[in-house]
Amino acid sequence: MKKFSVKSIVAIGIGAALFFVLGRFVAIPSPVPNVNISTQYGLLAFMAIVYGPVAGALIGFIGHALIDFSFGWGVWWSWVIASAVFGLLVGFAAKLLKMDEAEMGKKGLIKFNIGQIVSHVICWGVVAPILDILIYNEPLDKLFAQGLMSGVANAVTTAIVGSLLCVAYAATKTKAGSLTKE
Repeated sequence: MKKFSVKSIVAIGIGAALFFVLGRFVAIPSPVPNVNISTQYGLLAFMAIVYGPVAGALIGFIGHALIDFSFGWGVWWSWVIASAVFGLLVGFAAKLLKMDEAEMGKKGLIKFNIGQIVSHVICWGVVAPILDILIYNEPLDKLFAQGLMSGVANAVTTAIVGSLLCVAYAATKTKAGSLTKE
């Protein structure tokens, strides 16, 4: 079994805390009840790319559980699990698309956004609604409205915030051959 490094554990703690702060205090109410336009998924996608799928899943799970707990209505486990699945999927997508090997130019941003959009569709179009039905017996029309709003809003904010974080991070990395004498 692979052990977590101290770096990964610290990243999970900081990532979950930042996910909580962004989700709790930087959320914009949407026209659909119980759905916010949230910026924390851009951060989650970035952290999943840098630290991997397991760290992404834990950041999404812990961060979302803390957000729900802090609102006082109880933890909505179907959406907490969907957030964890999003972190997991983006982490795997980053590995499949070899995003860590490429510079974060136009091609890298396209790969990032394809991965995050597919992950959002799976999470908010499949995982959350199915779990809402299984766990809470929620009505279908409400689920589709919430899932559609969440998926679209999260994909847009992830495209903006996540892309900016990825480009900024890539700018700090040393480019291959940049330190060689010409």
